[in-house]
Amino acid sequence: MSRVLELARPEIRALQPYNHAAWEPHLERLHANEMPWRAQGDNSVAGLNRYPEPQPAELIECLAALYGVEPAQVLAGRGSDEAIDLLVRAFCRAGQDSVVVCPPTFGMYAVAAGIQGAAVKRVPLRRDAGFALDREGVLAACTPDVKLVFVCSPNNPTGNLVERADVEALLGALSDRALVVVDEAYVEFADQPSFSEHLADHPNLVVLRTLSKAYALAGARVGALLAHPDIVGLLRRIIPPYALPSPSVESALALLGAPQRAFAAARIETILAERARVAAALRTTPGIKRIWPSDANFLLVECDDVAAVLEAARSANLILRDVRRQTGLEHCVRISIGTPEQNDRLLGALAGAEVAG
Repeated sequence: MSRVLELARPEIRALQPYNHAAWEPHLERLHANEMPWRAQGDNSVAGLNRYPEPQPAELIECLAALYGVEPAQVLAGRGSDEAIDLLVRAFCRAGQDSVVVCPPTFGMYAVAAGIQGAAVKRVPLRRDAGFALDREGVLAACTPDVKLVFVCSPNNPTGNLVERADVEALLGALSDRALVVVDEAYVEFADQPSFSEHLADHPNLVVLRTLSKAYALAGARVGALLAHPDIVGLLRRIIPPYALPSPSVESALALLGAPQRAFAAARIETILAERARVAAALRTTPGIKRIWPSDANFLLVECDDVAAVLEAARSANLILRDVRRQTGLEHCVRISIGTPEQNDRLLGALAGAEVAG
């Protein structure tokens, strides 16, 4: 057993997991109290009258191949959100343990901690350095009660990559003290390899991936946690036994073949080109003060008058993300890169509106 499991809650390590119905598809099922007939109109492959396979082997192998890891290093769940929740529940004792987050960043880290009753220590990103990670600040915050450090790279909503040297320094310094969770929801849009290539070197590294963004499967809700097999094994003990619905599994398997991956790669190239075009156009738009560099499929934009920008977008039947409540983003909106036509419509609306302060 890896020493990293010593960081987990002892009651989770000792937990007897739910004993779900055995998965033996070559046998006819009279053991799970299911309806023996399909619902009228059910044309799914597996049949919606049957419970799905827990951690479907074919999906796990597909995700392992996609992300270049071993199947034993993969836990499949409902997007990245379920993985975040599982990590907090497995490693943080309510009222005793803490997590570190680096705002402005993805809000689910703090929400999951709050639900579990874990404290949240916030070490803001360094806005004056392009929202760089405050490495020394994070390490100073990592007192013995900290069990998880969440690092989003590329970061949502700022769009920037975290320096690899900073993450590697955290992994080394916290090797026996905390897990470093690198959320790579947007890494396909960045010119940087995944941190999953370091899993063998750092048992305290956890990488989160998702099919929601680059692979256009947000509605399927399929994500992957990549980690040491002992961490994966521990989390399999507490994930709901039938977490992934059969239609989600079937959709992922059908849309991750080689032709579909090539199509997704072409779409990513289009997004990158549009990201550059939209950023260039916004730089000459009155009322736009700054466009932050992005390695994701969105732009963080600082405005003279955020409300006017949001209203101009709505006049073009478009909605942008208002991020003004987040640390250091009091004058910002987040713009997802859309189709060329949607991007043209947004740029036209902003150019023709009174968005300057």
